[in-house]
Amino acid sequence: MGWWEINADTLARSRFVVSPLDETLACLKMLHAGVAGHPGERAWLATHRPAHLRRMAADPVTALLVASGLGREWNADFLTPTPAEGQSFAEGVARIRATRPDVARADLAVSLGGTLPAALDRDDLPERAAALLEEVWAEAVGPDWDRRRRILEADVVARTAQVSRGGWATVLDALRPGTRWLGDNRLQINLNPYPPRELSGAELLLVPITAQRHGWVAWEEPERYAMVYPCAGALADDGARRAPAALGALLGPARAGVLTLLGTPMSTSQLVGVTGQGLGSVGRHLRVLLDAGLVERRRAGRSVLYSRTPAGEVLVEAGGGTGEGTGGVPD
Repeated sequence: MGWWEINADTLARSRFVVSPLDETLACLKMLHAGVAGHPGERAWLATHRPAHLRRMAADPVTALLVASGLGREWNADFLTPTPAEGQSFAEGVARIRATRPDVARADLAVSLGGTLPAALDRDDLPERAAALLEEVWAEAVGPDWDRRRRILEADVVARTAQVSRGGWATVLDALRPGTRWLGDNRLQINLNPYPPRELSGAELLLVPITAQRHGWVAWEEPERYAMVYPCAGALADDGARRAPAALGALLGPARAGVLTLLGTPMSTSQLVGVTGQGLGSVGRHLRVLLDAGLVERRRAGRSVLYSRTPAGEVLVEAGGGTGEGTGGVPD
């Protein structure tokens, strides 16, 4: 079991960061594995994986680099640099490109848990990795970045609200599979038998991604550590946000979408982030739904959360929705 010792000072400096490079890395991992992280990514995977497979077939060295560096238990460190707040994709990928060749080879050997294949005993590995990530970004992630960013930001809103209600231990305990708050300032980060690390005085960054079920950890000792974690539930699942057609015909597609999302409580900011609608539009939809008795609101700490009433549940079900899995936001 790997764990980090996190004191009060480290928790006080902890913050959430949205990283376009980490989102692209997560998408590359999904393209490599061929398994969607959630139903909302199945269409994306079906669209983009054939081109990825053709690219890898035409470039066996890069294909071996990906297979070696994105391991099942450990990623090559140079492929997963610790992000910085406000860092653009170009700035992040430049860090990968700037890796010394000997460091890249050593990281790959660790990821493989053994000897580096002869085909990877070369100096252009950082350039190959950076070029591949640039292609994934340009063709499959960048064009969709605004939607992905809204989802990531909505997840940050949800987690921040959870911190205010239950404290950091509540958030860290369920951040991603394998994490657990053990007490006594100890955070279990995975189930692997790695030595503990003491994070006193360091920054702890929490980085959401949409395209994976598990995420990973990264660090730049001793200043910065990161936990990359999957967005919760339907925040990451674009398909789960589609309102039933009959309900859309009755209420209008945008308002029906808001009602469909409120299977679990969400704040106005979360709804803005997930739907892409403006704050004023979401506020008007909520007012109409409140006046109709289809949603209710309650205060939780500093947040006001909206959720469906029993009448709203009946309407969603009658319109063709199940009422299940449409909110997905921890509260």
